[in-house]
Amino acid sequence: MQDPSTGVKGTDQKLNVTIIPHVITEAQAFGTMLVAFGYIYPLQDHKKLVLRPDGSLYRFQTPYFWPVQKWKAEDTDYAIYLAKRNIRKKGVLDAYEQEEYNKLHKWMNHKWDFIVMQAKEQYHAGKARQKADRVVFDCQERAYWIVHRPPIIYTQQAVMRSRVKSSVSLGALAKYITTFKNHDPFLVPCLPSNPWQTDDDSYWELNTPDVEIPTKMRVERWSFSFYELLNDPRGRADFKIFLKKEFSGENLAFWEAAEELKWGTAASMSEKAEHIFKTFLAPGAPRWINIDGRTMGLTVKGLEHPHRYVLDAAQTHIFMLMKKSYCNFYKSNFRNIKHVTKPTVFCYKKLVPPPPLSEAQLQQNMRNRRPSIDPIITWQKEQEEKAKAEAASGPVDIKKLMASKLDRK
Repeated sequence: MQDPSTGVKGTDQKLNVTIIPHVITEAQAFGTMLVAFGYIYPLQDHKKLVLRPDGSLYRFQTPYFWPVQKWKAEDTDYAIYLAKRNIRKKGVLDAYEQEEYNKLHKWMNHKWDFIVMQAKEQYHAGKARQKADRVVFDCQERAYWIVHRPPIIYTQQAVMRSRVKSSVSLGALAKYITTFKNHDPFLVPCLPSNPWQTDDDSYWELNTPDVEIPTKMRVERWSFSFYELLNDPRGRADFKIFLKKEFSGENLAFWEAAEELKWGTAASMSEKAEHIFKTFLAPGAPRWINIDGRTMGLTVKGLEHPHRYVLDAAQTHIFMLMKKSYCNFYKSNFRNIKHVTKPTVFCYKKLVPPPPLSEAQLQQNMRNRRPSIDPIITWQKEQEEKAKAEAASGPVDIKKLMASKLDRK
């Protein structure tokens, strides 16, 4: 990877007033494990040992500090490093470094003069080097100790984390159980019947993803939260119809496109990002979404180097807009679902527990059993509908259309 002709492309990078040679610009070609084990290290945010999917700058660690050398990270060496940083920074260390410095000073008080003497010698030897070499060595040494003596932040974050009273959390848990108990087959009987016990597949037929008439319990679940509505394909289809009436159907289309980009394959990421930009974000786009200028600027800039989470800010903004529409959808369609007496926008089926079946009825149901729809066929139908929707929303090429007509003639 470090070969100048066949390795990763690198250039000089000016950081503030110092030029650091051979900075890597293609950081996405490496894995997070290389950063975590100290083979490469970040230049800007040196404390976060993760590989960022953007244009962050990384540099190769010198082989002397590689883990394969199996040097033991001694406390004496770490104390010398902290003493040297304390001299160079004139007593200004990070909070966790200052805490470790005080602990080591108290623990190694019997040989602290030797540690300070070694730190001063290394500091003066470093000043004799050229400025670029000195900066590079400081970055390498700092990256080595970040790997072997990371900041102890998780315990502090756990101590500072806000907590709620047990009575409040237990009340929320009881409320959740009360809300969802009628939809849990472990707590209540499965309606209309358990197909594994009665050999009656009515339950599966009534709860297929693209069923024409949703059941009352299914629609009740949509009213629990906006997430429940979006997770149900039938509920999402009805919500899409409602958004079209409010002239905001592009919001749900953008949210679905962002979900496909987030959970899709890496090979199609660039193509999907370009399609999203042309369809929803470009000036004069056919389905332009209404988001604030700051979010739009960050999103468009991030699409220059697309990754899975590049649309998170815009997706969150659109999600909040759809949540407001969800309140109107809830009020206008199924607020009084328990008192529905005549058909409205939805049609409901009242489900009641069936009487227990006899052994003869179970045998007859087994003989009358018919094969259900294969999941692959359902998936193929969904893919065909999605392809038709994308083709309908895309631009039309007049030349190809006329050429196909002439060919048919």
